[in-house]
Amino acid sequence: MLRIVDLSKTIEYNKKDPWFMRIKIKNKPHNKSKFLIRFFVGLPARLFPSKFRGWADDKIIGMGVHSTTHIDAPWHYSEMVNGKKAKTIDEIPLEWLYGEGIVIDMSHKADFDIITVDDIQADLMKSGAEISPGKIVLIKTGRSNIQGEDYVNKGTGMSKEATEWLIERGIKVMGIDQWGFDLPLRYMAAKAKETSDPELFWQAHLVGQKYEYLHMEQLVNLEALPPSGFKVAVFPLKIKGASAAPARVVAIFDN
Repeated sequence: MLRIVDLSKTIEYNKKDPWFMRIKIKNKPHNKSKFLIRFFVGLPARLFPSKFRGWADDKIIGMGVHSTTHIDAPWHYSEMVNGKKAKTIDEIPLEWLYGEGIVIDMSHKADFDIITVDDIQADLMKSGAEISPGKIVLIKTGRSNIQGEDYVNKGTGMSKEATEWLIERGIKVMGIDQWGFDLPLRYMAAKAKETSDPELFWQAHLVGQKYEYLHMEQLVNLEALPPSGFKVAVFPLKIKGASAAPARVVAIFDN
């Protein structure tokens, strides 16, 4: 029997979200379409089918492509990847977005404690999951239920070295269950100023300047998954020229 675990956030308005993440949805009830049906479609009310009140409709207003569970295209990180134009989300081969899944458990990592190659290798040794080309790697941090400003300003994050290590072993697609793939932005900016190190900020994202890879952010329900033994489907909206797109990400168990 097929079992599917949803790894995507519900697209909805949440007043606890920071202002730049808030999604407005306008729901139109059935009876609001009567005018449209009568005067645009041209069907008089006397010919409405029995018990037909019209159709419901909805509009998403002002939702950014990074506002909910989404996948970043290489174009988000840089205009170029190793000397070639970076792909936008509509240019990503769909074959990259379906494959065997692996969960790497980093939920023990403290806020602002970066994920290293040693961390990943230690978890793989513990779980027995194996890295191989074409698999989709999900990083579990346990931060998916955090609300408000803490969601943006706290968490762990991937290091440049850990990201490169996965890519060099054939991983094209990876994802994380917190706001961002890197350490929190404000923390990285503060550390860069404190240390005068220009290589600190956005280091995992900027691996995309050299390697073509994609990552998902704001995943949920990774705690419902085992380390391996499932497939992952990541199909984003096909938005022309976009740096990212909301995606319905699911884990598929075929028993």
